Amino acid sequence: VKLLESGGGLVQPGDSLRLSCAASGRTFSDYTMGWFRQAPGKEREFVAAFRRSGGNTVYTDSVKGRFTISRDNVKSTVYLQMHSLKSEDTAVYYCAATARRLIITAMGLIQSYDYWGEGTQVTVSS
Repeated sequence: VKLLESGGGLVQPGDSLRLSCAASGRTFSDYTMGWFRQAPGKEREFVAAFRRSGGNTVYTDSVKGRFTISRDNVKSTVYLQMHSLKSEDTAVYYCAATARRLIITAMGLIQSYDYWGEGTQVTVSS
């Protein structure tokens, strides 16, 4: 599976942005998809995930109510809609995928994912 993120950019605090991740190579609906981010000098952290079956979504606490993950299995694309962006959301955002059957508590773990994109930069600054 190859993943390609897009949609990053420079925005002001309070703005919105939608990231996209296009997948190719395998049956998209077989994959749990996740978004992670890495700020300068910090470790990569979980943002949101959408499970391959059942439609379960999970979010890290800091983005709940502001970010929404969604997927279009026809377009083989997962999205991350971000609202009310803050400076602390500044990071490189990575898309990840796995065909493994994950329990919900495992969806936020980096080691649960087997495929990663190259990332897209999101900068929130006035």
